[in-house]
Amino acid sequence: MKTAMPILTLLLLLAGCTDPTESRTQTTSSTSRTATTNTAPGGAARDSSSPSGTAGQTASPDQGRLEYDQNTIDVVKDTQDGVVFVTRFDQSGGGALFSESPLAPDAAPEDQEGPTGSGSGFLIDREGHILTNYHVIQDATDIRIRLHQNERDYPASVVGTAPAYDLALLRAEAVPADLEPMRLGDSDRLLVGEKAIALGAPFGLEFTVTQGIISAVKRVIPMGVESIPQNSVQTDAAINPGNSGGPLVNSRGEVVGVNTQILSPAGAVTGVGQNAGVGFAIPVNVVKSLLPRLRAGEEITVPRIGILSVNLQALTPSAREVLGLPEQGVLVQSVEPGTPAAAAGLRGGPRSQRFPDGDIRLGGDIITAVDGQEVSTVQDLQGVLLGKQSGDEVILTLRRDGQTLQRKLTLS
Repeated sequence: MKTAMPILTLLLLLAGCTDPTESRTQTTSSTSRTATTNTAPGGAARDSSSPSGTAGQTASPDQGRLEYDQNTIDVVKDTQDGVVFVTRFDQSGGGALFSESPLAPDAAPEDQEGPTGSGSGFLIDREGHILTNYHVIQDATDIRIRLHQNERDYPASVVGTAPAYDLALLRAEAVPADLEPMRLGDSDRLLVGEKAIALGAPFGLEFTVTQGIISAVKRVIPMGVESIPQNSVQTDAAINPGNSGGPLVNSRGEVVGVNTQILSPAGAVTGVGQNAGVGFAIPVNVVKSLLPRLRAGEEITVPRIGILSVNLQALTPSAREVLGLPEQGVLVQSVEPGTPAAAAGLRGGPRSQRFPDGDIRLGGDIITAVDGQEVSTVQDLQGVLLGKQSGDEVILTLRRDGQTLQRKLTLS
């Protein structure tokens, strides 16, 4: 059946790969000296070069700097070598990269591999393992990474992926052994209002730093290739296309999230997402829970229970009333043989009814909850199954012939 999805007034856009044809300027950070300041009441630094300072004393460049500023500088200095710039290459012939104008003589020949996008990532160990977003490297035939203050391109390969979480683990070859990997923090301890620093390569501007605060925690947004609702960390630190896969760090220099998306009102009109002060990151505790499986080379997927279904919310109120259906729930259309749903005894609709925009099968089970969590859509159902593995058991709450039932289902 065809369903009309709600039209969002604000478009949720991936803060994703930048167009590699944009000019790329590498930014380098000068090494700053440790601050030596006199702290005045209230935490403000007092500049000893001012008239109130010691007569004849020469001011240090670090004097007069706030402790807040110095913390940001120290965090960036300590973490920037762990950030990487990721470039994706596809066997696409370059047609999507270059202008079709005759004034574009650098267009790649047909069937020649060329760069098709870029993003960010960060090192998590000295073996060259790098975390980034799945959409940064999706469908790539070749991946290269670049390190901070290093013009060399290093080849990288995909170790493991989690498309539903928008995560990928890469391994770069022959990177220097003395690189300091980034430390993973604890996203469950985040508080709204604390400092958030985003590192990455927005618009291809390598190794750019932006700063803001944690705006919200456990903000539920659609995420990953299947747009499954998941918890995220919200920040107002500027995140733009190209920041995807880069780290969001706290004032201790710990990674608390992987930058992944932005909410862009302008993008709804122009189709190009721009920072509007509402960005989202994958909580680092989610990343840590998946890392062993990513290191093992898995493609982590959301378990399927084996049904075709319809969201009752997608039906009009009058249609639900005529059909005698509740407002919420997932109406099972059919059950695939040999699947967990079939083994649990779920039933599809035995009769079909035609509507102007499609057919719907009636009389099947209506799934209303999984493990006690109410579900209104297929995405809700997938969200509950997120993180489950083969062999895990879940309890489905069903409406069947006006009765409420529960069925135990073993995932495969």
